[in-house]
Amino acid sequence: MTGALDLDLSADVLTLTRALVDTPSVSGDERVLADAVEAALRALGGLEVERVGDTVLARTTLGRDTRIVLAGHLDTVPIADNVPSRLEDGRVYGCGTSDMKSGDAVMLRLAGRFGVPGAGLAHDVTFVFYDNEEVESAKSGLGRVARERRGWLYGDLAVLLEPTDGEIEAGCQGTLRAVLEVTGRRAHSARSWLGVNAIHGAAGILGTLAAYEARQVEIDGCTYREGLNAVRVEGGVAGNVVPDQCRVTVNLRYAPDRDEDAAEAHVREVFADALAAGATLTVVDNAGGALPGLTEPAAAAFVAAVGRPARAKLGWTDVARFAALGIPAVNYGPGDPQLAHTREESVLVDRLQPAEDALTAYLSGGSA
Repeated sequence: MTGALDLDLSADVLTLTRALVDTPSVSGDERVLADAVEAALRALGGLEVERVGDTVLARTTLGRDTRIVLAGHLDTVPIADNVPSRLEDGRVYGCGTSDMKSGDAVMLRLAGRFGVPGAGLAHDVTFVFYDNEEVESAKSGLGRVARERRGWLYGDLAVLLEPTDGEIEAGCQGTLRAVLEVTGRRAHSARSWLGVNAIHGAAGILGTLAAYEARQVEIDGCTYREGLNAVRVEGGVAGNVVPDQCRVTVNLRYAPDRDEDAAEAHVREVFADALAAGATLTVVDNAGGALPGLTEPAAAAFVAAVGRPARAKLGWTDVARFAALGIPAVNYGPGDPQLAHTREESVLVDRLQPAEDALTAYLSGGSA
């Protein structure tokens, strides 16, 4: 799809969801959609609007005692023959329906309601529609805002409309990836006794992983379950050569009561025997999680307004960026996380309006 897109924020949330899905915005190609979002928000007349690359920022400036930040990414993973959208059996199918254009549509509906002069708001509200979430962190539009326009992200609570199937998912796990490397001595496989097989040498690492008992941690009533797994094994150069090198990539998903340093220390402790035997460990990625922060007044009020208990977010989301700024943050959106990034990606139609209604009630000071 090319050319200008006209978004009607008075349309219902289903119509807006389909309009967003029908406008492709694979990571790095969000310009058309960002232009449309910016134009629609500026036309409301009650919002301060700013553009940072293909991230669109908008906020009310009513002087309320509290500010709520609503955030959602505009990009999707590559399309898998699932655009345009289609409506079937009570679901909207299409790339980004779940992750997370249905959440963006809810945000746009809220902007259309509260972004006009005289709207009844109990809190000031900031809307953040950002680019490049589905790719490497260095490209993240939200990260760019944090570096260049940090003041736009401050608030008493941030709500990311990531797919949660209509549940509140508080905080998020941290994630660490590390490469364990075992070396040996190359030899012809017909004379294998002359070499040292590095793949065989990794057996202890795999045994440690198989025996690993992941802990569960309860924070603010949310149970975070950790996990440590091998996600890649590399070794061998030919079918007749004893390999002299083997690399095992492991991924630790850790509860947010650990910081990045504690997570790395834990992984090194788990593999202490392998390291003592000569293996090396290199951390290649480590992103800390976010505490749920449900004891904060704004977060507790949000849980009460939605009327559903919060659960732990098992995975990493951009709530961690807000937590790093000292802002409690939760995930709450209509999409189904189990369908994100799949060819069959879809969202239940009956999840859309309840999400809009709950946030409307919260922002206006009522209850869902």
